Amino acid sequence: MTLNKYPVFCILLLFFASLHGTKTYAQQTLVDLKIDAPDIMIGEQTMLHLSVTTDKEKQIIIPLPDGMLTEGVEVLYITPPDTTDIKNGRIIINYDLLITSFDSSLYLLPSFPAIDGRDTVFSNQVALKVSPPDVNLDNPEEYYDIKDIWRPPFVLADYYALIYGVLFALFIICVIGYFVQRMRNRPKTDANAKDTPKLPPHEQAIKELKEIRERKLWQQGRNKEYYTEITDTLRRYISLRYGVSVMEKTSSEILDIMRDEEPGNKEVFDTLKQVLRLSDFVKFAKLHPLPDDNELSMFNANSFVERTKRAAVEVAAQQTDEQLNVES
Repeated sequence: MTLNKYPVFCILLLFFASLHGTKTYAQQTLVDLKIDAPDIMIGEQTMLHLSVTTDKEKQIIIPLPDGMLTEGVEVLYITPPDTTDIKNGRIIINYDLLITSFDSSLYLLPSFPAIDGRDTVFSNQVALKVSPPDVNLDNPEEYYDIKDIWRPPFVLADYYALIYGVLFALFIICVIGYFVQRMRNRPKTDANAKDTPKLPPHEQAIKELKEIRERKLWQQGRNKEYYTEITDTLRRYISLRYGVSVMEKTSSEILDIMRDEEPGNKEVFDTLKQVLRLSDFVKFAKLHPLPDDNELSMFNANSFVERTKRAAVEVAAQQTDEQLNVES
């Protein structure tokens, strides 16, 4: 049998032979190892780059070191695998290993294996030189950092505790200052003040009415304030003089009380009535009384106090009773 008689068979045989050879070549796994800086100082770091090129359908096992790469060389970090498709059914698997050393020496780093089914493919080896820092032999005790101190970036959150602490301290200082100032501004009580007898109710009322007159309120157009202070003085006087609280009572209620307290004393009743009624008109109806009416109201207020005051003996007895009640 000659080839000329079977040309198609020969062509098919050559095609399958070439296809088989191509497939055999495509299944080859390659492992490559590179290093960024082959010469470092003690404590510095450098990166190893491991790349594995293989077929996409293959199951490749790549054992990676844990902790120590070799004696004296430490693995600090290994990145997750990064797979890149390079077409033709091939992929590249990349790993980055961060390494360092604290012993000065020249290291030949071991090969990295890649288990390809029943075969194991090894990477190339790279060298790493670790040099000690320069030492001044004349002054060996002098040493320096191998790198300058790094200043971290400014992050406001890092200072939250300090800021809140300062604000809280300022708040406490303000509170303490407020209470200290308040204590300083408190009116100082005389130690002998409790021994000083109080003025009798009628004397206190006459004194207050005199002060109101001297302030000349109605002459300044402050009629409402003028009548309010007069009636408040009379209310306090009546409460102390007759022992009946009238500070919150209306003018009509006060007049009813005085009608019971001073029965038949029409002059006293009329003088008080004039002051209270005119005061109500000024405060509630916004009446602007004449100057003569203002003077008359002050005169009647004084007259009411003078006509209803108690004798000095009664006042002294009342103060004695009050003092005994306080002491008991």
